[in-house]
Amino acid sequence: MINIPNYQITQQIYESTNSKVFRALRDEDNQAVILKVLKEDYPTPAELIRYRQEYDITRRLADLEGIVKAYSLEKHQNTLVICLEDLGGKSLKMWLDEQHPFTLNELLTLARNATEILGQIHQQNIIHKDINPANLIFNPTTGVLKIIDFGISTQFSKQHLTLKNPDGLEGTLAYMSPEQTGRMNRALDYHTDFYSLGVTFYELFTGKLPFESKDAMELVHCHIAKQPVSPNQINPELPIALSNIIIKLLEKTAEARYQSAWGLKADLEKLQENLPGRKDLAGLDFELAQHDISDRFQIPQKLYGRESEIETLQSAFERVASGKAEIMLVAGYSGIGKSVLVKEIYKSLTEKQGYFISGKFEQFQRNIPYSAIVNAFKELAQQLLTESETQLAQWKEKLLTALGFNGQVIIDVLPEIELIIGKQPPALQLGPTESQNRFHLVFQNFMRVFCQPEHPLVIFLDDLQWVDSATLKLLELITTDKNDTALFLIGAYRDNEIDPTHPLIITLDKLREENVTINQITLKPLTFEHVNQLIAESLHQNVVGSLTNLVMRKTGGNPFFVNQFLHTLYEEDLLTFQTSEVSKTSEVLAFGWTWDINQIETLNITDNVVELMIGKLKKLPESAQQVLCLAACVGNHFDLDTLSVIYEKSASNTFQDLMPVLTEELILPQSELEMSSSDIHNSHFIIHHLQFLHDRIQQAAYALIDNEQKQTVHLQIGRLLLKNTPADALEEKVFDIVGHFNHSIELLNNQVERLEIAQLNLMAGQKAKVATAYDAAAKYFKQGLNYLTNDGWQSGYDLTLSLYIHKVEIAYLNGNFEQMNELAQIVLQHAKIELDKIKVYEIKIQACIAQGQLQEAVQIALTTLKLLGINFPKKTNALDLYWLRKRTQFAIGNR
Repeated sequence: MINIPNYQITQQIYESTNSKVFRALRDEDNQAVILKVLKEDYPTPAELIRYRQEYDITRRLADLEGIVKAYSLEKHQNTLVICLEDLGGKSLKMWLDEQHPFTLNELLTLARNATEILGQIHQQNIIHKDINPANLIFNPTTGVLKIIDFGISTQFSKQHLTLKNPDGLEGTLAYMSPEQTGRMNRALDYHTDFYSLGVTFYELFTGKLPFESKDAMELVHCHIAKQPVSPNQINPELPIALSNIIIKLLEKTAEARYQSAWGLKADLEKLQENLPGRKDLAGLDFELAQHDISDRFQIPQKLYGRESEIETLQSAFERVASGKAEIMLVAGYSGIGKSVLVKEIYKSLTEKQGYFISGKFEQFQRNIPYSAIVNAFKELAQQLLTESETQLAQWKEKLLTALGFNGQVIIDVLPEIELIIGKQPPALQLGPTESQNRFHLVFQNFMRVFCQPEHPLVIFLDDLQWVDSATLKLLELITTDKNDTALFLIGAYRDNEIDPTHPLIITLDKLREENVTINQITLKPLTFEHVNQLIAESLHQNVVGSLTNLVMRKTGGNPFFVNQFLHTLYEEDLLTFQTSEVSKTSEVLAFGWTWDINQIETLNITDNVVELMIGKLKKLPESAQQVLCLAACVGNHFDLDTLSVIYEKSASNTFQDLMPVLTEELILPQSELEMSSSDIHNSHFIIHHLQFLHDRIQQAAYALIDNEQKQTVHLQIGRLLLKNTPADALEEKVFDIVGHFNHSIELLNNQVERLEIAQLNLMAGQKAKVATAYDAAAKYFKQGLNYLTNDGWQSGYDLTLSLYIHKVEIAYLNGNFEQMNELAQIVLQHAKIELDKIKVYEIKIQACIAQGQLQEAVQIALTTLKLLGINFPKKTNALDLYWLRKRTQFAIGNR
């Protein structure tokens, strides 16, 4: 038995994967307590965070009778111990395992009490996320029931979950709601606890779980897609009403479940009141949810008016899963619901064992090659790393077989792949054309590993109107590869922001000529009927036509705008929840949502979505506005480390200033909770990776910066990032850093600093060139030259020479031979020594060969040799050639 100072342990009562739970007596007062101890001698940071969070939230809920009290959080050796109240009971899981004989009335009392406690937890804006019999403690002697274990609970009103391997999900899978699996395209809110409570009730009243499987993915599929057997079919003695209550809790969509704990409690009380003296218990039935209305303003998350589009998307995925690659384009205005529609494919993925990865192009980062592709495959690497060791070893073997000695070629572009295949030997140095050909071949082999019918791959690339040319070439490569049999490439773009000359349209036309299957969905604004349905279901009322008319007039039926407009009405107290206490002497509804159309019209709310969002942001605290503006400069996705550098505050303080924005759901967490330091008692919770809810919010935050100040802000960000980036991390961060400087070039007056930024552009261009992103490389080299003065050949000769030579090479690689010759001539005119011209002549020779001008190539080669002091004889033998080669190598040296 474990020894913990200041406690006398009397009994071990529970053991899980991570914890052991003991009954004990506290030395100081002989108080009976429960000690919950992390099992591992060296627990992971995630385990420590869960314990600290459990302690904090339990303490926050200390005034609730239905919550076990937390006394202390203590260090014990290298682990943690939580000291909790001992109410002298056991978990319902234990009582069930012991087949304790509960009567129907006793079970209904337990159900009613659990519901009441859960309602109190929700009133404190806590979502439990792990309701199950093991976390309900019951003392049959006192009749007391309490809820425990808030380790994975959240204080956010919503959580947007990402796709994960089922074995890595937080919570207890058998009791988990469909949306908590991350595969329902729905944010998680308090309704998730009602589903888990429904599974708990199902088990209490039937002795069985609604779904049973040892396979985690199959269990996830059951929660998402299968209907449970009605409880009264398993236990015919159960009242029909009780069976219906449980089935309502187990609805797949949150909107179809109970909307409030009080509505559920009312039905349980009605059921219990009708039990005494009734002979036909099984026949007891009544209409449910007559008192179930929530005073929380929530717009249902389901998609309105998109039934045919969802069907089109899912049918296309079925075709891909059977071994037929396809492209699906989703077009429409900003806010029309493209991304939300695409994620409806989540449900189909589960059944087909598929992978979904996504990346997003950004307006201010078009020069970063493959940015969306890199982010998408970062997601894939993270998904694979959560799989079992056996599965991960299989992926590693498949990838190494496909990549051979060229693993580093992929890692140079997709660094996260190294986490799966391990460190790889450096790639062989090849010429630029050969490097590009190798990259294309290796990437094709890489893609073929994942695009197989047994695990189809869905790649979603958002905002293709901002796609870079390197990505378009790569997409052309992978979509024309006949071996990618189970690839579903989905691309979303704003069709009002491109024309027939846009590179995306030109690429798509080429692919159609190659007989690549391309289908398209064009999303239109919602109709009056659909907006009316959305408003009616949000407000739980049928007659909302006048409000719908106003909303349609202001928003044009744009779904994002409709949502934000309705939330604005609620925040401005123009939508209010009327309670029965207020309305006892009134003729209006006893309870429900009310509004005054005339009052709303008087306020003259803007019909411009960005202006509406700017208005919302201006109501945030000044500190929140300031940090949000900086985040908007970084990008749609941003990390706390970068933000704290440019905000010039600690990560902890930066996160605290962001909290009001997170609470308003204007930005979303993209990673788990972490601690700001190793001091478990005094450190703060932080989240490192975040994302704007929508482009329009980022646009509004960016608009809060005065136009004349934008360049200054970007310059400040660039300087802070450069100052705080270690030399060995500079290449990794160079695209982000130079992006800010290049936004503010006009403000850079110091010549030393301009030379430093020119050097950074050279580094960025070289990195883009290695990734065969030649258009991006050309822009960086050009920008580097823009930082140099007119006398660059005198004041910064080596840097100027290097930038020009790279520009010559990129012009050749892009097939722009006229520009190549013009740039080459500049180098030849300014080069100080003959050796500095050699690279240019080499490029010119390659260009002549590429154009079939072999005689001219030979002539340039002979001229170059002559410059090196080597005269090539008209007639040669093998010995001549050997000595000429040696002399040439000596003349060139290491250049």
